[in-house]
Amino acid sequence: MTQSNVPMISRSQFEANVENGTGITLVDFYADWCGPCKMITPVLEELAEEFQGKVSIVKINADSEADVLAKYGVRGIPTMMMFKAGESVGTSVGAQPYSAIKGFIEKHL
Repeated sequence: MTQSNVPMISRSQFEANVENGTGITLVDFYADWCGPCKMITPVLEELAEEFQGKVSIVKINADSEADVLAKYGVRGIPTMMMFKAGESVGTSVGAQPYSAIKGFIEKHL
């Protein structure tokens, strides 16, 4: 099995690396049981490779880290949220095709 380009992070990692981070991070709020979440996983893997060194892409589990979702008003999954220097600067809800997710990332570079 190959290592993922899109690591799963915990609440403490989210606080340390996203909220207190200095870079640009795309956070995918997902759940293992969510079909649309599974559909976008290969797209996020590809984009993580494509934007390596420019944007970090991470996943956070909606079931085990519900407090993080509540803090940011995430009501449906998949939800992707872009963070710049710890601040939320954009949100995309629902499964999107490659071109839409790439455009969402590029808009925030």
